[in-house]
Amino acid sequence: MKRNVHYSILVLAVLLICGALIAGCTTPSTGATNVTPSVTTSATATTTANTTADKLLIATTTSLYDTKLLDYLETDYEQTHNVNLLITSQGTGKAIELAKSGNADILLVHSPSQEKAFMDAGYGLNRRSFAYNYFIIVGPKDDPAGIKNMTPENAFKTIMAQGRNGTANVSFVSRGDASGTHSAEQTIWKNAKYNYTVDVRNSGKWYVEAGKGMGETLQMASEKGAYTLTDEGTFLAYAGKLNLVPVVSEGSSLLNVYSVMTVYNDKQPIGKIQQSNEFINYLISPSTLEKIGNFGKEKYGKGLFTPMSAGIPKGITVDFTTPATDIKPVTTANVTAK
Repeated sequence: MKRNVHYSILVLAVLLICGALIAGCTTPSTGATNVTPSVTTSATATTTANTTADKLLIATTTSLYDTKLLDYLETDYEQTHNVNLLITSQGTGKAIELAKSGNADILLVHSPSQEKAFMDAGYGLNRRSFAYNYFIIVGPKDDPAGIKNMTPENAFKTIMAQGRNGTANVSFVSRGDASGTHSAEQTIWKNAKYNYTVDVRNSGKWYVEAGKGMGETLQMASEKGAYTLTDEGTFLAYAGKLNLVPVVSEGSSLLNVYSVMTVYNDKQPIGKIQQSNEFINYLISPSTLEKIGNFGKEKYGKGLFTPMSAGIPKGITVDFTTPATDIKPVTTANVTAK
């Protein structure tokens, strides 16, 4: 009987020990290290994609850069395309020279006459005009030259006459950098019947050439209490830092049209040209044009640019709807061959 009892106790002890061992095998200890499966997060995926993404270099005017429009579009574009947009900004003239030398894939500027020459020389493809705003003449609030609400041409004549005569506080700061704004200024002088090179440049201390971008030129004019010509978008972006106000804002010569084109040269890979065309098609798409029209409204109370989809200004003919598909310049020979 005692043996049976001892045997029963022994069996029970063995069962209890095995149960404890089983429980220990199936329950993680509090000191165990959890192993997390390898998961690629969206941030990691983005980083990986960006390191392998193709690069497109955009040569552009300072006004599109200073207003931050290109920063906004760059972020939007890269979210849906495996491309890194590299943006370099300077005056239109310098941007065009950069494109001609083969150091840009896309040209995005605002000087129709220079753009036409660029295209005619075979350096560009698929030129599309996507937005516009207006140039304005800004100056000190007290308007020492008395040009408020004049035509641009009469305003320039008055500033020149008073500047040459030494009228107090009357001076003009020019971009002086072959930019689109500088080109527009020269057009106004021409319309006012002046020879820019002979009659305006080096005509006295009243006329100062900054040789800088639009933002820096505005700041210089503000410091000097001078007049200058600026695109409205950049002025609105800098207005809070300036002692300048708009004094002339109407006149056909003040229209400011922005266009984009693919850069072409015989060494440019077709794949790169097609990627550049894809960016142009993005830029002129209805959804992007709507974004451009809304850009700045929340901060400035009005959009800094008007998309062509909102209506083409009178007196100009532009294309903003035809998809960019050409991979070679359209020359007379090409047309004949077709």
